[in-house]
Amino acid sequence: MPDNAAAQQPTAPAQGPNEHYHQPLNQPRALRIGVAGPVGTGKSSILATLCRELAGELSMAVVTNDIYTDEDARFLRSAGVLPTERIRAVETGACPHTAIRDDVSANLDAVEDLEEAYGPLDLVLIESGGDNLTATFSPALADAQLFSIDVAGGGDVARKGGPGITGADLLVINKTDLAPHVEVDVAEMVADAEHARDGLPVLALSKHDPESIARLADWVRSVLARHRSGTHVPADPGPMAPHSHGHDHT
Repeated sequence: MPDNAAAQQPTAPAQGPNEHYHQPLNQPRALRIGVAGPVGTGKSSILATLCRELAGELSMAVVTNDIYTDEDARFLRSAGVLPTERIRAVETGACPHTAIRDDVSANLDAVEDLEEAYGPLDLVLIESGGDNLTATFSPALADAQLFSIDVAGGGDVARKGGPGITGADLLVINKTDLAPHVEVDVAEMVADAEHARDGLPVLALSKHDPESIARLADWVRSVLARHRSGTHVPADPGPMAPHSHGHDHT
């Protein structure tokens, strides 16, 4: 028969796809910002930029998602933007959206392991694997969401909509320095995005433009201030649009 001490030990609750068990942290939980967007829109560059801008004032960590490799994590480690041990990689398999939306347990484990090892952290950035315009984070994983598109994808991208474009907390139109080379009118693209987003913020960004980088960092600071005060409420941009795969999930 178990003794009283053993009988009083906590047991892990039953776990669904977005539930898993960690011992409660004896410290404030970090703000978690998800960064999503199609392949090649500069998500890893945005993470590197934010780390360079904010690591001197905030305690940070990063979780990257790649389909079969840890390439994005290796890019960030080689860039020297954070201590290498604070950058974790999650291999998602062929459905990167599943790991940030439908079954977030692997990402939650990575985030909470980082908080347990290096906490208290102020900010954890979570980069999704490259996906389409419909990819969004579950509010169970991300407190706020940044969605990246870029001018090289075409000036009409913002008009195509999708929950990431219309509902993310911040929409970044990235690589604006390339606009003359791809014949895109950045002002028109921003106007289209603002119309699609019904008042939610839009940021035209270039890694070569210090003013736009400062605005990006200030947006993170403002979300963090609301998180710390308890006034930030994670918003759900909405479920992904119906999609199909050429594989199964068995």
